[in-house]
Amino acid sequence: MTVRAITAEVGHSSATVCREMQRIGIPAGSDNPTEEIMAERISRLAAGLGAMVLMGAVAGCGGGRPVAAADRTGELTVWLTVDAQESWPDLVNEVNDRFRRTYPKIKVTVQYQQWTTKNQKIDAALAGRKVPDVIEMGNSETTNYIVNGAFAAVDPAKFDHSAEWLPALRDACRNDGKTYCVPYYVGARVGIYRTDLLAQVGVTRAPRSYTELRADLDKLKAKFGATDKNFSAFYMPGRYWYAAMAFVKDAGGEIAARGKDGRWHGALSSARSVAGLTAWKDLLDSYYTGDRSKDNGDEPAVVGQGKVGMFYGNTWEAKAATDSRSGGDPALHGKFGTFAFPGPSGKMMPSFLGGSTLAVPAKSENQDLAQDWIRLFTDRTSQRRLIAADTLPNNTAQLKEVAADSVNGPAAQAATRGWVTPLAPGWGAVEKSNVLQETLQDIATGKQSVPDAARAADRRIDAVINEN
Repeated sequence: MTVRAITAEVGHSSATVCREMQRIGIPAGSDNPTEEIMAERISRLAAGLGAMVLMGAVAGCGGGRPVAAADRTGELTVWLTVDAQESWPDLVNEVNDRFRRTYPKIKVTVQYQQWTTKNQKIDAALAGRKVPDVIEMGNSETTNYIVNGAFAAVDPAKFDHSAEWLPALRDACRNDGKTYCVPYYVGARVGIYRTDLLAQVGVTRAPRSYTELRADLDKLKAKFGATDKNFSAFYMPGRYWYAAMAFVKDAGGEIAARGKDGRWHGALSSARSVAGLTAWKDLLDSYYTGDRSKDNGDEPAVVGQGKVGMFYGNTWEAKAATDSRSGGDPALHGKFGTFAFPGPSGKMMPSFLGGSTLAVPAKSENQDLAQDWIRLFTDRTSQRRLIAADTLPNNTAQLKEVAADSVNGPAAQAATRGWVTPLAPGWGAVEKSNVLQETLQDIATGKQSVPDAARAADRRIDAVINEN
């Protein structure tokens, strides 16, 4: 029989299949080996590609010349979250235009996904045969997908500034020495303060140390808290785990760590982690007057009510606190400043780096095109466009391009000491269990002591963090 090509159901590009066929001796042209030889060679191909099922007889691999980029046809499907649609749609259009200059006959379709439903849709797509070619992932979401073989490996050398990728993004893309996604952008939390309120207590600049921070908060509390029991010198709701874990990191602690047995274990009950949680609770006890059983989801709206002196958050939340669409107050426009938050350790507070990566599903039939689109979307030119949109770039080299006196300047500083959640296969299960939020609520409300709550949290983390 004539062998024209073999493709793998789990999804490898035709170029990958062809290379593997050549390696093990399956002819790509018009040879006619016996059925026994073909069966043995196809079995070897399946093993080499990790395929579950083989499908035969499609377009030939090696019979003619490679198709020129300008003659490639087909469609490339890109799934991005709504952040790109809302904050940098011009960048998406520009990259599509640049891509079409090389591949004029490839139709690029960009579909925007909501963060709350994105992973459910991705899981459904990956279970089938038709998948998007590029998908955006949160950097804390990648590990489980990578260890389960959902993404194709990429070559970092093909992407701008890959040697300077922020570790918090780079490490989330790596496994067993290979890279399975490309850093896209990042966000870092900073201190945000009411410049007008601080001026009223005689403070004309942001605090530069934790001692200065506490002194400023004492002044805010004394002046405004004395007459308004609902005024919080510092806003810190009890279930705000990104903030609390920053204190853990600042103290040298960890949420979880990999043990000598190769398995992950909760680490919140370690002495350093407990010290960080204790410092966090002390700040909350001293300066926060609000509900301790809530999270920070409505932070801009609460701050917009005008009863908060300082808070810890993303730079965009300062703007949102002045936007009526977010529940903020337009009268507060121009009254917020940002600063790199100092930690109790004497160093800059390590900020959780919430960011995104871009991956190519292993089942994509357009892996080479997908990587080329990602290359353009994350190159130095595109990263500069993100900086102009008050978003941090994916690499340390271009963090230096963020103006120090801009709203994002302190965030660029914070990103140099950033951290991400444990790169454990079951981290997604940990987040879904709400163990961190519930533990912090127990601590904040006094239901449990810090050591007792931390030990209970570790037990819950241990139960799920190693699950694939």
